[in-house]
Amino acid sequence: MKKIRLGIIGLGAQGGAYAGFITEGRVKNMEIGAICDTDSEKRAVAEEKYPDVPFYDNYIDMMESGNVDAIVTCVPHYLHPEMGINALKRDIHALVEKPAGVYTKQVKELNEFAATKPELTFGIMFNQRTNELYQKVKEVIDNGEIGDIRRTNWIITTWWRPQGYYDQSAWRATWEGEGGGVLVNQAPHQLDLLQWICGVPKKVYSNVKYGYQRDIAVEDEVTTLLDYGNGATGVFITCTHDIMGTDRFEILGDKGKIVVDDSKKVTIKRLHKSESEMSDTMSWADVTKLFMGGELSEVYSEEVIEFESVWGGQHTAVMENFAANILDGTPLLAPGSDGINGVALANAIHLSSWLGKEVEMPVDEDVYLNELNKKIEEEKVNQK
Repeated sequence: MKKIRLGIIGLGAQGGAYAGFITEGRVKNMEIGAICDTDSEKRAVAEEKYPDVPFYDNYIDMMESGNVDAIVTCVPHYLHPEMGINALKRDIHALVEKPAGVYTKQVKELNEFAATKPELTFGIMFNQRTNELYQKVKEVIDNGEIGDIRRTNWIITTWWRPQGYYDQSAWRATWEGEGGGVLVNQAPHQLDLLQWICGVPKKVYSNVKYGYQRDIAVEDEVTTLLDYGNGATGVFITCTHDIMGTDRFEILGDKGKIVVDDSKKVTIKRLHKSESEMSDTMSWADVTKLFMGGELSEVYSEEVIEFESVWGGQHTAVMENFAANILDGTPLLAPGSDGINGVALANAIHLSSWLGKEVEMPVDEDVYLNELNKKIEEEKVNQK
C-alpha cells in the first residue's frame, strides 16, 4: 500500500509527537517525507532521531523539494492559514493544526482557496472528533433520542498551566504571537465539539478575564452565555488556573439528558414521555409520589458507558483518516473547512467581552480584526 509522505512544519512538542507516532508505525499509511523548522537547534535533534529524513529551515523549500505529498502545520496559530494556502497552491495536501487561525477573516481566505482545489485533501487536527465518546453523544443527538436541545453546560477547567508554561516562549500567551489564551490554545477542541454536536449559537455574551491569575496579556478565565436562537441557551466555562479541574458537559433535551464526565464516562437518560407531555398529563398527586421517592425507572431509562482512551490514539486516527482520504477517498472525519466554526465562536467570545455587550454570530470580521489590532498595539506599548 502506498504511503503518504508527510512534511512536518515545526518540530516542537506537537510536531515531535507526530514524528514519533509515524516512526513507531502507529500511522499505517503515512511516513515522514521531510521536517522543517526555523530553529537551527532543531536540525541536530532531527538528524539524531530521524537521520534519513531531509531537514529544511524554509517551509516553501520543503514543499517544492518533491519530498512531500502533504504537510501538517505545527506552528503558531497565525501561520496556519498562510501555510495551508501555500501548500494547496503547490498541489500538496494540507492538514492544519487547531485552531485553523486566529480570526475568521484569515480562515475564510484559506477555506475559499481550498474550495478551488477540490482534488486536494484539506483537513484539520480535530482529534476529539475521533473520540468514540463524543461520536456516541453526537449520534444520540442527531438521532433525536433526547429530543430538541433546551440547554447546554460545559465546564472545562482541566487546562491548568503554571506561569512557567507561559514563560517558556516569547510568542506564547500574547495577542501578537498567539492571538489569545485559553480560547485559542487549550479549548479549541471543546469549542469545535460544542458546535459540532449542538449547533452554532446565534448570540454570545461573555465575561472574560485577561491576566486574571497569570502574568499574561490574554485570557485565562472565561464564562460565556450562549443563545441558540430557538429558546435554547448554554453556558461555557474554561480557565487555566484550576489545578483540580472539572470536565463536565451536560446537554438537556425535551426527551432526555446527556452528561459527560471527564471525557471518559457518558450517562444518557431517555424519558419515556417528553417533559412537555409529562407536564401536561401528570396529576399533582403523581408528581408528589415521584418527589417522595417514587420509582424513577417509570420516568426514564438510564445508560452509562465508560470509554478507554489511548494517548495519541485520537491524533493518529485523524492522521490515518487524512491519508486514507488522499489514497482512496475515505470521507474526512474533520474537514479543514469546519475549522472556521470554532474560530468564529472564540472570536465572538472575545469581542463580546471587549465591547461589553452581547454579539450576534458570525461577528463582523472587520470589527473583530480592528479590536484585535488594538490589543496588539496596547501590548507593544506595555512591553516598552
